[in-house]
Amino acid sequence: VLGSNPADTSPGSRFRIEQWAKLLADAGLKFTYVPFDDERLYSVLYSRGKFVAKSAGMIRGLLRRFALLRHVREYDLVFVFQEASRIGPAFLERRIAKKRPMVLDFCDPIYLPPPPDQTGNQRFRSLKFVNKTEVICRLSSHVLVGNEELAAYALRFNPDVTVVPITIDMDEYTLRPRTSGNAVPVIGWTGSYSTVSHLETVHSALEKLGTRRKFRMNVMGTDRFTLAGTPTRAEGWQSSREIPFLHECDIGIMPLPEDPWVKLRSHLKVRQFMAVGVPCVASPVGIIRELIQDGVNGFLAGSEPEWVEKLSLLIDDPELRARMGEKARATILEKYSGRAWAQTVARILRDVAGRSG
Repeated sequence: VLGSNPADTSPGSRFRIEQWAKLLADAGLKFTYVPFDDERLYSVLYSRGKFVAKSAGMIRGLLRRFALLRHVREYDLVFVFQEASRIGPAFLERRIAKKRPMVLDFCDPIYLPPPPDQTGNQRFRSLKFVNKTEVICRLSSHVLVGNEELAAYALRFNPDVTVVPITIDMDEYTLRPRTSGNAVPVIGWTGSYSTVSHLETVHSALEKLGTRRKFRMNVMGTDRFTLAGTPTRAEGWQSSREIPFLHECDIGIMPLPEDPWVKLRSHLKVRQFMAVGVPCVASPVGIIRELIQDGVNGFLAGSEPEWVEKLSLLIDDPELRARMGEKARATILEKYSGRAWAQTVARILRDVAGRSG
């Protein structure tokens, strides 16, 4: 498995091939995960500046990938999550495809330029060669994608495309205990350095809500978020804190902007809240409309008044939160269970591996 980030650090990889590999271990499938980043590169990659350290890390990553080419024939197939290298054209993928069958997986529109962030990395975005996704699709024996919109893109270059959504291991994501309800309801948001700007889009709505209702705000993904007049706890992201954090929340939120990149993403965070039985209010953008039935297993909010109104409804009514939370978890169990979808992935991998010479 060729991924970009070290194991247990990238949401996309963690809730796709890393999760499936764990679930399929008893089925006789063995996976070797080889990240592009080493710890030194990963520690600076999402920081502002530090371009010398980042450049050195990219060179080290490329050298490790070239060295890995000597060992490709030792495996039945190569699973590529998004790309074999963070930078450069599809040279590595071309070499790999000549040696062994390749499966490509992506759950975000990696063929589009990524949106700007606070790291300054976007000034080097041309080095990513986003157009190489088309080439990698053509080279692959099978392509897995996170939603129908991404499938429409991949099918332009490869007829063997399967939609496998981002999945949740429901054995790990246990139902939030009803006894954990807070005296003052807690609204939670979880994200990353690249999505903090999404949270800021409802800053005004949350402050207005704070003048009308009592609640606490918990944030994971940044330690720099505050609300005037509302108790707020903000912390950096940690894998070990994900499930405990979700269990501490009474309501989840996922505000999203209307832009091409966001519309085509597969949106993990709302699924995490839903999986533990926490009802969400989210923007009606892209696949969110498939995940949330407004007023049934959560709420959709497309304007500041709607955010204030629908969050107020959930704050005021613990029983409504409980009912919606139960239906939210049922949605994930029925449609996005990791254990169920892992069997689909296993069938595809066995089929592709059977083509090895």
